[in-house]
Amino acid sequence: MAGGEEMSNKNENNTTNSPYYIHASDYPKQMQVNDPLTDNNYNDWSQAMLNFLFAKNKVDFIDGTIQRPEDKSSNYMPWMRCDAMVKGWLTTAMEKNIRGNVKYANTTSEIWVDLQERFGKESAPRDYELKQSLTNTHQEGIFISAYHTKLQGVWDEIQSVFHAPRCTYNKCDCDIGKRLNKAKENERLYEFLKGLNGEFSTIRTQILSMKPTPTLETACHLVCNILFFQEDQQIGGFALKSLDPTFSLHCAPFGGIKLQPSLMFL
Repeated sequence: MAGGEEMSNKNENNTTNSPYYIHASDYPKQMQVNDPLTDNNYNDWSQAMLNFLFAKNKVDFIDGTIQRPEDKSSNYMPWMRCDAMVKGWLTTAMEKNIRGNVKYANTTSEIWVDLQERFGKESAPRDYELKQSLTNTHQEGIFISAYHTKLQGVWDEIQSVFHAPRCTYNKCDCDIGKRLNKAKENERLYEFLKGLNGEFSTIRTQILSMKPTPTLETACHLVCNILFFQEDQQIGGFALKSLDPTFSLHCAPFGGIKLQPSLMFL
């Protein structure tokens, strides 16, 4: 009976849906993320590593869902092989000084918890650094799309560090989540407008005067249109010029919103 159960477990572990499955091309010293873990990129690194481990069906090893089996269990050796494989993936994707601090961990879940404790917690210096980075982010002559992408990167990292408060009352109907999201959207709009080049001062004022307040995407598209209509030729007394020959490419993500006549000519 025991032999039959062991054979059944072995067959299940060889299926691609099993967390114990290891492909023939897998080996521990593979670099599975774009950048190794450093002292400053834990949030991006952990997200990339989680995505990879999810694709490999190995997240259960790092979060402790699959515990180490008893030595006599038929899953003991498959578990040991998988844990060693994941440990190799994690340590290969680290800088040498960080790798040296976790190389004696017994399991991958111990490594993961240790990294979370060291790098994943909020800290005043990191919080200050992110806020300072946001304050110093300006257009500085680059395309609007590139400026927006630059800001979005800072916003995403801030969101991964600062978690929005949630109402814990089970029957809450105060819509605090919607109001917080709206406040965050407005704050991002103001940050985007604040960092624009000086020639956009007029459109900045007009956007801030619009009722209701436009979304960030709408504001981006309006500013892109202003780039499209600048001095090049005189049309009806108004000066028009395309500063960005790839305008349609750079502004495509913001939709087909049309400018009102009052906003087209400044």
